[in-house]
Amino acid sequence: METSNKLAEHTLDLFGMTCANCALRIEKGLSKVAGVSDVRVNFARESVFLRSEESVTVDSLLKTVEFLGYSATEHDPNKQSETEKKQKDHIRVLKIRFILSALFSLPLFYGMVTHFQFLSFLPMPHILMDRWVQLVLATPVQFIIGFPFYQSAYRALRNGSANMDVLVVIGTSAAYGYSIFGKDLYFETSSVLITFILGGKWIEHVAKGKSSDGIKALLTLRPETATVKTNGVWTEVPNEYLKQGDLVLVKALERFPMDGIVTEGESYADESMLTGESMPVEKKQGDKILGGTVNGNGSLVVKAMKVGNDTTLSHIIRSVEESLGTKAPLQRIADQISAYFVPVVIAISILDFLVWFFLLAPGEITTAIETSIAILVIACPCALGLATPISLLVGTGRAAKRGVLFRSAEALESVSKINLIFFDKTGTLTEGKPKVTDVLVTGISDEKKSIVFGHVLAMEETSDHPLAKAILAFGKEKDFYLGSVGMVKTITSPGGGIQTELDGTVYFAGKQSFVEMNGFTIPETIRSAVEGWIKDGVSLVFVGIRGNMEGMIVFRIEDQIRESSVKAIQELRSIGVEPILLTGDNLEAANKVAKAVGIVSVYSGLLPEEKSKIIKQLKNNQIHSAMVGDGINDAPALASADVGIAMGGGSDIAISTADVVLVNGDIQRIVDLIRIGKDTVLNIRQNFGWALGYNLLGIPIAASGLLAPWVSGAAMAFSSISVVFNALRMSRWK
Repeated sequence: METSNKLAEHTLDLFGMTCANCALRIEKGLSKVAGVSDVRVNFARESVFLRSEESVTVDSLLKTVEFLGYSATEHDPNKQSETEKKQKDHIRVLKIRFILSALFSLPLFYGMVTHFQFLSFLPMPHILMDRWVQLVLATPVQFIIGFPFYQSAYRALRNGSANMDVLVVIGTSAAYGYSIFGKDLYFETSSVLITFILGGKWIEHVAKGKSSDGIKALLTLRPETATVKTNGVWTEVPNEYLKQGDLVLVKALERFPMDGIVTEGESYADESMLTGESMPVEKKQGDKILGGTVNGNGSLVVKAMKVGNDTTLSHIIRSVEESLGTKAPLQRIADQISAYFVPVVIAISILDFLVWFFLLAPGEITTAIETSIAILVIACPCALGLATPISLLVGTGRAAKRGVLFRSAEALESVSKINLIFFDKTGTLTEGKPKVTDVLVTGISDEKKSIVFGHVLAMEETSDHPLAKAILAFGKEKDFYLGSVGMVKTITSPGGGIQTELDGTVYFAGKQSFVEMNGFTIPETIRSAVEGWIKDGVSLVFVGIRGNMEGMIVFRIEDQIRESSVKAIQELRSIGVEPILLTGDNLEAANKVAKAVGIVSVYSGLLPEEKSKIIKQLKNNQIHSAMVGDGINDAPALASADVGIAMGGGSDIAISTADVVLVNGDIQRIVDLIRIGKDTVLNIRQNFGWALGYNLLGIPIAASGLLAPWVSGAAMAFSSISVVFNALRMSRWK
């Protein structure tokens, strides 16, 4: 995939990260590769999204990650099962390491707790206090089970940085070393610490896997095979071999493997997994199909229009993954703290050792070592690193299930602040599909009506104008359509209409001014009705008829208001968001729609740049605005607002400019996206506050000598786990 400025985009799945500093190290390392312009590592998702010049190969990126001390593979949604297998293998290894470490450490831990006065009644085998027995139990934990900590710490230091594993290695090695060379034994401290840390990492990785369930659910929507018609025979082929134009048979209750158009059959489709719409949607010949949705009780033959990575489902997955690759402002703060966190903690630990050894407890090296180790172990950059990305992962997954796509992490944070929202009219508050709602006919006898309407439809069929399509749809619905009447030659006039001649009769169709310019006047019999329609703000198409037949037809055409618009506006007001209508349509049409849906502030007759100008004028520190639109003309306004929201069925330019996309074009989802944004930002702040507060409070307590090192280790493991489980709470919210 390439961006418009010829930069290639790559996503890699990462393995082996242990804390936020690992993510920062990978980010810095890849940024140094020549030709790489943008690197974003997602610690919670364990992936990296980057942009580079086309000359940069994936192999060179993989080798860079490997040099940094980690492993990576190129991300491929079609091979997600392989990535998940590697992640599960990593979790399984963590579990085994934890269990083995616990088995070796349990006797040491037992020997330690029996020294507590309230547990002095427990029997204490003297063999457990033997230096050599403890050495035999602690050594495998320290240097075999704990060897990956040493590997990670070495690679971090080799690359000029420090991560959580550096703290673990320094702390546990100090306890282990003093047990060998000193007079007191601290083997249980090093072993129990490693056990608690491994247990915490194991639980954390399992929970992180659950946090991405929303993304995984989307990936499972893509069926592995499709039934394709080949040489007149239906054959089953792997989904990745589908081609545009293939005829695909989808039986009852099967998933559609691609986007397409129904060519045969009738059924219903469950599109809730993509659009959030719970009601099944009727599907018949000519209707669009979304890949990943479920067929109802009938069989359908569907012509493939978009396959593979071009389907709506693939775009949704890609948008969600790209949004997870971006960073919210709060995450940048966490990154800045994490970058200096480990060196500062090491410095505090050394300073605390010196204070205890020389001032608070002169000459008592045991106390000084205990407090310095407790500081090293309780400090946890992991919780800080997880605070934002884990919440974003759950929030974006939750939104995707409701048919809302965030294009970036910034957008998810920005929607939580929205208090003013601008709406385009056509295609946003309305269906964007003009429909004939009434017709006036004068001068045409009943027996001639079918012929005249047939000629009018034949003329309108040559036009691509939306109003012409509305008239054509009306004629077909009323059985006026004659089919092909031979070669119809039309003349498009600068006065705003078209004209043609059929069977000796000339037809002029267009605005009122166009037919009047061609010698027609509005008959008195219909003038009052026409004037009433003009006041209603609807669109009118006049057809003047001259020749073998004389008369006039006037079509009243309206864009129907979306069923969800009224409720959406009411719900937006209930959460403190004020709606404003911006439209290029006339004031009468704008006021009619605004009144129907409950909008008070209306700006009409606007050019695209004027919409953008109004949004910029109303921007200030108290106003956080969003713009909702669907057309090419809405692109400037979408870009000008704090958050641009595009309707899923809108133009490609509008969608590419927007920060958020509503897949099924239901504006009620705007209320959902604002609530999800508020929930996610609240969750991020809770996590961030907890992680920061934990470290700010825990380090001084450990420095004061009030925490044993093993208690610090348990607290450190708990801090990361609590952040993950707090984020997971959001997935259960409605």
